[in-house]
Amino acid sequence: MSHTRTMLGLASAATLTLLAAACGSTSTTPAATTSPAASSSSGSASPSASGGSLAVATTSLGKVLVDAQGHTLYLLTADKPGHSTCASTCLRYWPPATVTSAPASVPGVMAPIATTKTTEGSTMLMVGGWPLYTFAKDHQAGDVTGQGIKAFGGSWYAVSPDGKAVTAMPSSSPSGSGSGSGGGGYGY
Repeated sequence: MSHTRTMLGLASAATLTLLAAACGSTSTTPAATTSPAASSSSGSASPSASGGSLAVATTSLGKVLVDAQGHTLYLLTADKPGHSTCASTCLRYWPPATVTSAPASVPGVMAPIATTKTTEGSTMLMVGGWPLYTFAKDHQAGDVTGQGIKAFGGSWYAVSPDGKAVTAMPSSSPSGSGSGSGGGGYGY
């Protein structure tokens, strides 16, 4: 009986070790080295320049900055150059574009690329002095549902390759995602 318990204990330990190794292997890829998505399932955005965690893609707003998954990157007009003001609840809706380090350059990006700290202490990407965020309701590459939302002390705009706010509204609304205006409120 004790031999059976020992064998079961060893098998359980081996299984747990394999599971832990498998789980740990997916969380060690640094954000700065992840490749951008080649295209979205809707075909609305395809990154044309790669910087690991930063690329340029064409969306319904024209050419904008996107992250490694092709999600639109936004700036908050309440932020100051080099300083993020988005905290707590804001970061739940507007996750920062976190990186381990800024790429030295990205083809197609004409503004300076750097990093700053979030209010929570994570390292986030900046372009043209603006801290960059994604929007929790942008589910697919190329979505721009955060465009023009007024919340958390300012307005949210996609960022152009020259590091400036794209203030135009989308040329066509992606199916099922609404206008992104937030209806004058938070839109969450």
